[in-house]
Amino acid sequence: MLGITKQTDYALLALTYLASAEDGGAVRARDIAERYGMPVDLLAKILQRLTRSGLLVSSQGRLGGYVLARPVEEITIGAVLEAVEGAQALAQCMRGDHAGCDQHVRCTIRRPLAKINARVFHMLDAIPVSDLTRETADVPLSIGATR
Repeated sequence: MLGITKQTDYALLALTYLASAEDGGAVRARDIAERYGMPVDLLAKILQRLTRSGLLVSSQGRLGGYVLARPVEEITIGAVLEAVEGAQALAQCMRGDHAGCDQHVRCTIRRPLAKINARVFHMLDAIPVSDLTRETADVPLSIGATR
């Protein structure tokens, strides 16, 4: 099932935090982790992945930390997913590894699933992280909440 892992969730929270940094200066991983109650070591690894993928820029030193590499409107949910989780696919066989599928030779649904897969990830590549920074009244605060 397609879902957002805890690591991707942390990455998205960190990116929205960086987008809202008042002075646009570098923010330390520890500050983000404390804000959201995340393990600092795990968040640091996630931020390193985002940096290697070109979504963040890091700097060392007393005033070091992380900043967005480009405007938050240009960073997509799909790019974050790929940076944190690697290549995404709805089915294992679409990742190129057919070893785990005993139906690979006789599969009749691979092509239709490939079309769905392409649409889903095309959509995620079209949604900027900035959409997460906008406050909306119709987003429930917890699972099971009603409008």
